[in-house]
Amino acid sequence: MTLDQLAKDISASAEAEAKATLEAAKEEAKAILSEAKERANSIEGDASFKANKEADQIAREMVASARQANQKDILVARRAELDATLASARAQLGDASLAGRASLLKSLVKKAGTISQGKMVMRPTSIDRSALADAAKDYKMGDDVDGLGGFVLEAEDGTLSFDLRFDTLLEDAWVEQRAAVNETLFG
Repeated sequence: MTLDQLAKDISASAEAEAKATLEAAKEEAKAILSEAKERANSIEGDASFKANKEADQIAREMVASARQANQKDILVARRAELDATLASARAQLGDASLAGRASLLKSLVKKAGTISQGKMVMRPTSIDRSALADAAKDYKMGDDVDGLGGFVLEAEDGTLSFDLRFDTLLEDAWVEQRAAVNETLFG
């Protein structure tokens, strides 16, 4: 074998070995790339899952918050309507031209007759003083009291009193009937 041939054989062998090493490196690079893509897809899938889960959680929280805000707004609006209804009732009761005012006062004087004990002083509201002076002749008339109408009946010695003012009667009725008023207004 000649030197030329030996050089060719060494060169061919080195070339074949380099080719084999290159092929092995390419295969290893393909495997590494494939594994890297799988990991990237897995990481992307996990990140996407977590992001979707967080987005769903945020959406649920936002919907719940919006519902709560809407419920609060509804309750505030209902409260305002109930307050307006009570204010309207007060305005009507405080109006001297209220239809049925005289008969209402007569029924309160009649009630006063059933609950009074001994000598009593009637302290009317200023709006009803003249009407009560005629309807309640059995009672001594005292000083005026504040109110939308009606009167306070007091024992002469001040030990006993009955509040029959429209304000008090309305407040008592309002407390007792608030649920019914609520049902009527809002169903």
